[in-house]
Amino acid sequence: MTVHGTRLDLIPGTLCDERMWSRLAPLLDGYDLHHVPLHQARTREQMRELIARHSVPKTNLVGFSLGAYLAIEYAVAHPERVSTLVLIANSCKGLLPTEIEARKRIVAMLEKNAYSGMTRHRLRELLHPDHMTDASITGVIQQMAVDLGKDVLLAQFTTTIDRVDYMDQLHTLSFPVLVVGAEGDQLVPAADLRDMAARLPDARLEMVGEPTGHMIPLEAPGALAALLHAFYRSTTSP
Repeated sequence: MTVHGTRLDLIPGTLCDERMWSRLAPLLDGYDLHHVPLHQARTREQMRELIARHSVPKTNLVGFSLGAYLAIEYAVAHPERVSTLVLIANSCKGLLPTEIEARKRIVAMLEKNAYSGMTRHRLRELLHPDHMTDASITGVIQQMAVDLGKDVLLAQFTTTIDRVDYMDQLHTLSFPVLVVGAEGDQLVPAADLRDMAARLPDARLEMVGEPTGHMIPLEAPGALAALLHAFYRSTTSP
């Protein structure tokens, strides 16, 4: 297998679809990109089924945020089906207590009110301050939120708030893993990423150097593309 033509099965995050990768995809010329339509699922079981259905045997899974957590879950359950794993902006410990409370508040509001899209407050939690006025980033996030809407957000929040801590099972994943994070990510502690990388048998940890918050594929596509190119070059045969 060579880097050129390598198939990547991409799993987006909460309230995201393939547009989450829209700024990264043009920088991955030569790769065969396939998108897991996570937004179609309404239950945790449907999420698992979508990953299985839209990825190949011996998949190169690339997950972002919730997608990365689900990728770990899939890999722990089916290690024989995974060739490589890329985990972007996610802790396999689950959500921070502050994020769990934030999501519960959002769910309570959604159940009583209409949903009009991503709030500025939520954007500030997701993005680096440098990107709050960048319409090429905020516009994608807000449009996904409006298009996917209340039902998707409710389903994803309510079915994924409770998350198993997979730290003690990471040692069972013997294939190459790339863990990508950012010090500016308000939702994922950098210490968790370092702990994950230390427990994985064949892992590399890369903290994105340029300014970025949680939404790394949109905020730092160039840096992320460089990390992916280097990772796949190192894990494929000449």
